[in-house]
Amino acid sequence: MNENDPQISQDITNLITVGNAFSEHAKMSMRNVNVFYADKQAIHDVSLDIGKNEVVAMIGPSGCGKSTFLRCMNRMNDTIDSCRIEGDFRLEEDDIYHPNQDVVALRARVGIVFQKPNPFPKSIYDNVAYGPKVHGLASSKTDLDEIVETSLVRAGLWNEVKDRLTAAGTGLSGGQQQRLCIARTIAVGPEVILMDEPCSALDPIATAKIEELIAELSQNFTIAIVTHSMQQAARVSQRTAYFHMGKLIEVNDTKKVFTNPEHELTEAYITGRFG
Repeated sequence: MNENDPQISQDITNLITVGNAFSEHAKMSMRNVNVFYADKQAIHDVSLDIGKNEVVAMIGPSGCGKSTFLRCMNRMNDTIDSCRIEGDFRLEEDDIYHPNQDVVALRARVGIVFQKPNPFPKSIYDNVAYGPKVHGLASSKTDLDEIVETSLVRAGLWNEVKDRLTAAGTGLSGGQQQRLCIARTIAVGPEVILMDEPCSALDPIATAKIEELIAELSQNFTIAIVTHSMQQAARVSQRTAYFHMGKLIEVNDTKKVFTNPEHELTEAYITGRFG
């Protein structure tokens, strides 16, 4: 199989890409993406669709470009002066790199959860309420209270913090902080949630809770997750994309990727011959 033209699994109905046409059924579509840091090319001609309410995992060796690609999906790389991005990114019909695109509004639609929990130095309540306040999503304190509670419930954190909402978010455990960051992300009503190795700093028990949460969130959100753990990718995703040296080598049904990969590079990685 050609490394630059990976086959997309037929197991996700109507998500076949024909040539470089955009799939009308995809929540996000990326085409012919190239990313450069100064003169160094980090991503080489990557095209990928992500379906509505689908969980797609991105795996590959360290430095293979998976996090760089993920961060392009809500323009986080705009903050890096040396970074140059080519290609087409669509959130449904919207060109997210259009010159008139409001990046703040985009990041409300495409939220991101980072590798290390990064709660604001504010109360638990204010961490979650911050986004809705900034975006004018609550017309009253009652509305804001409801958004905060709903977000914490969805993040699986409400029962643990409901009696101490005024306490500092930074005082929570690592796993709780990460769920607080997820609650903060979903409080503004995103359509897509990006997760960049969200469990790498967590213990196994906290990791299991985040994985359970991903399954629940996928009922309402589209999720793209970068993970260094192949076991985690196998547990949480419907499709898995394997990156190698900045190229998308294979994207397919997760079970197929881990039991019968189509590309020898994918097989070498999942069997531990390199990585």
